[in-house]
Amino acid sequence: MLSPVARRRLQRFRRNRRGWISLWLFAIILLLSLGAELVANDKPLLLSYKGELYVPMLKRYTERQFGGQLPFQPDYRSQYVRQLIEAQGGWMLFPPIPFGADTPNYDLQVPTPSPPSTSNWLGTDDQGRDVLARVLYGTRVSLLFAFTLTAISVLIGLTAGALQGYHGGWVDLLGQRVLEVWSGLPVLYLLIILSGFVEPDFWWLLGIMALFSWLALVDVVRAEFLRGRNLEYVKAARALGLPDHQVMLRHILPNAMNATLTYVPFMLTGAISTLTALDFLGFGMPAGSASLGELVTQGKQHLEAPWLGFTAFFALALILSLLVFIGDALREAFDPRA
Repeated sequence: MLSPVARRRLQRFRRNRRGWISLWLFAIILLLSLGAELVANDKPLLLSYKGELYVPMLKRYTERQFGGQLPFQPDYRSQYVRQLIEAQGGWMLFPPIPFGADTPNYDLQVPTPSPPSTSNWLGTDDQGRDVLARVLYGTRVSLLFAFTLTAISVLIGLTAGALQGYHGGWVDLLGQRVLEVWSGLPVLYLLIILSGFVEPDFWWLLGIMALFSWLALVDVVRAEFLRGRNLEYVKAARALGLPDHQVMLRHILPNAMNATLTYVPFMLTGAISTLTALDFLGFGMPAGSASLGELVTQGKQHLEAPWLGFTAFFALALILSLLVFIGDALREAFDPRA
C-alpha cells in the first residue's frame, strides 16, 4: 500500500500529461526492444512439419530434420526450405519483421543501402541488413547499458554521498578532495587510450563508465544528508541509541531518494548519449554490433541514403525526449513546495 505522500506524488505525476504519456510510450519501446526476437527474427516463431510443432527461435534444428540434405541449420527464408516444409503440409509463422539484426536481404533488386520498401520498412544498410531490426536490437543494447550503468551509479553515489554528508568532518573533507581529483580525469581520452589495449565490449565499457558516472549524484545526496543529520527526529533517534547505519537508512535516506529519483532519467539519457557517441567514434561496441551509434555512422558515411541518418536521428530524439519529459514530471511530482 502506498503512503498518503506517495499517493499525492503519483497523482501529481499523472496530472502531468506529457510525462505520463511519455512514460507509457517509453514502456512500449522498452518492451518491444526487450522482446526484439519476437518482432524481428530470421527464424520462425513456430513451425509445423508432418503434424509436429517446432520452435526454431528457441531451438536449433538441422535441414535433414525437414527432409533436406545438409546437417546444418537451414535458412528458413529460402525458397528451398519453404518447399520442403510445404510439401509435407507444413507451415511457418514468421515475426512481423523476418530479419534478424545481422540478416542480409539477399533478394534485393537494388544496390545497398536500399531505400524503404515493403520487405524492409526502413530500408537496409550498406551490408543489406534491415534497418528497423537493427534499431530494435540497438535500442535494447542502449537501454540495458543505460539501466545497468544508472543502477551502479545510484548505488555508489548514494553510498559516497551518504557517508560524506552524515559523518562530515574529515570524512567529508577527504571525500571532496578525492571527488575533485577523480572528476578532473578525462573519461573520453581514457577510453580511447584503453581501447588500444583491450577490445571494447558491453561489460568493458560498463566498467569504465561506472568508475566516473556516479560523481554527478554525490553532491545531491551529500547535501540531503548534511541537512538531514541536524533534524530533530534524527537527533532523537541517535539519542535513543539507534546505530548510525539504521539512522541513515530509516530516517535520512528516504528524503535523499526523492532528489535521487528526479536525477535518474537524466542519468539514463547521459548513458545512452555516451554509448552512442563512443560507437560513432569507433570506441564502443565491437564492430558489427547492432547499436544506435553504428547507425549514426552509417548515415554519415552514406549521405546518398538519407533514410539512415533520419532513422538514427528520430530514434535517438524520441528516446531521449521521452526520458527528459519523464524526468521533468518526476521533478514536479517530488517538488516539496508542491
